[in-house]
Amino acid sequence: MTRLNQALVAATIGALGAASAMAGSKATETPSITVKVEELHPFTHLASLPDGSDLSSIKFEGVRIVRVATRKKSVTDPGSCALAAHGESGSERCPYTEFQARATAYEVTYSYRGRPLASDESGSNYFTFSVYLRQDEVDPALSKMLSGHKQVKAAAADFFALTSVRNTVQSPVIDVAASSFCEGNFVDGAWAQSDRKCGENVKTTTISAPSKYVTVKVSINPARLDSASNQPN
Repeated sequence: MTRLNQALVAATIGALGAASAMAGSKATETPSITVKVEELHPFTHLASLPDGSDLSSIKFEGVRIVRVATRKKSVTDPGSCALAAHGESGSERCPYTEFQARATAYEVTYSYRGRPLASDESGSNYFTFSVYLRQDEVDPALSKMLSGHKQVKAAAADFFALTSVRNTVQSPVIDVAASSFCEGNFVDGAWAQSDRKCGENVKTTTISAPSKYVTVKVSINPARLDSASNQPN
């Protein structure tokens, strides 16, 4: 083999090695699949109703046995997301969500009247909310009655008690007394100071304000539960 041929072979081997190294580098830089597991808390007994809801219109709709998830698993595959972005198949894993660890629960549902949603063209003011109770939170006497005849289920509302509270939240506001402002006017929709050398000093403070939501809690009615426990089998 001539020196020229040796040089050509060496150059070829070097180029192939560099290409292989680059390919390996790209493979290691490919984003990996991300898995996120989140614990859910469905048994709070609480529901949030928006401001303007008519609490006097809350009406018991029913109770039934369901299976609720207590854990959520999210899987994000960057490769599938890239395909979905180009309109190709793969969007089912961008991300893919799976609800796990399902538990048996009592679903208690109520309806109420409230302000129509801006996105609802029909202007309906009818809404519902549901809370979930664990099986071990419900007395066996109550469970027996709820699994009985239809007329017993129709009277199930007596087994539950509702309480409501409007919590307060901390909101930042401008402290007018501690702040200094500069005079000016709006010019073409933009604020322009009369004195450009003037420096505003805006201070804020925190105040307690009513929440925009009313918290409703559903619990077992102790008085009705005692009555059910005393009934003969």
